[in-house]
Amino acid sequence: MSTSSSTAAERDFKREFLKIVIILFGVLLICFSIFFLKHQENSKYIIETLELNGSAEEGDALFKINCVGCHGITARGLVGPDLHSITQRLNDKEIIKQVTGGLTPPMPSFEIDPENMSNLLKYLHSLE
Repeated sequence: MSTSSSTAAERDFKREFLKIVIILFGVLLICFSIFFLKHQENSKYIIETLELNGSAEEGDALFKINCVGCHGITARGLVGPDLHSITQRLNDKEIIKQVTGGLTPPMPSFEIDPENMSNLLKYLHSLE
């Protein structure tokens, strides 16, 4: 009889293990889906931004409202780095990701529409 009870215990263990595997697979599938959708959304944003021809003057105004506290009024750097020739060190896609994601602390992330991001890029290009 101990054989049948150990077989029943093995079956219960296998069922529980299978449930855990299915749940983990489902969680991983959800995480992958969220990552993929976020990446796709980010790519659309970048493409839309790069298709626009921004205004350096409007980008300068945006910079003065949001960025001078860390990068200084002349963009020569304070807490944040000097941004002159930043467009030679980073491409536009990398700059967009930096601004919207705040990839290097203490830089915050900014929610900025494509038109204003295009303006900011144009301003940064004018700093060369």
